Amino acid sequence: MLKLDQISTGYGPIQVLFDFSLEVRAGEVLCLMGRNGAGKSTAMKAIMGLLPLSGGQISLGGTPISTLPAHEVPRQGIGYIPQGRRLFTEMTVAENIQIGLMTRGKGAKTRERVLDMFPRLRERLDQRAETLSGGEQQMLATARALCLEPRVLLLDEPTEGLQPSMIQLIRETVEKMREAGVAIILVEQRIEAVLQIADRVAFIENGHGREVVDTEQLRGDRRLFEKYVGV
Repeated sequence: MLKLDQISTGYGPIQVLFDFSLEVRAGEVLCLMGRNGAGKSTAMKAIMGLLPLSGGQISLGGTPISTLPAHEVPRQGIGYIPQGRRLFTEMTVAENIQIGLMTRGKGAKTRERVLDMFPRLRERLDQRAETLSGGEQQMLATARALCLEPRVLLLDEPTEGLQPSMIQLIRETVEKMREAGVAIILVEQRIEAVLQIADRVAFIENGHGREVVDTEQLRGDRRLFEKYVGV
């Protein structure tokens, strides 16, 4: 579904990813794991066209998307929930959701389906995003991404700093998207959460792709977590 083929990128003269490859299939949760600074968020930004590639190619369903401007990437059906959420904080919940809908020309049917998944947001449609709790802001960031009716969903540490009930809601949302055939790349550092939800885990170290392992194998042998994540 989504394929990164030996991509290299970074920030100005500082290269972060080196010939990095990754592939996620429809209906699969692939967790990307590594130490802080390994290049996980950089890979997400490269997929979204937020960083130019100095080498390699990114394709969606066999069609190259590497050369698309950043505003065109979501229109291909790639939803992105970045670390820090990046909401339009001075806008209302309803306005943030409307921006998500407009990206791929979705309407009221999609809006209602998304709000059914996050009923608390329905109660806060006229509330500015900056006044929401951290968990509610994460709900809104997720809801906005789902308004694209994505083929691929990227989540960068979506449960960071959330209380257990919110973490469970995010997990249930990810499971629903997988059941719907969405390809999901999840950056997550909590090992137990990874073992519960991921189908495969891809390890990254110093900008280089390392092992890609079925989660079932990791349940019985956690040495790769110690090697690449340090826990």
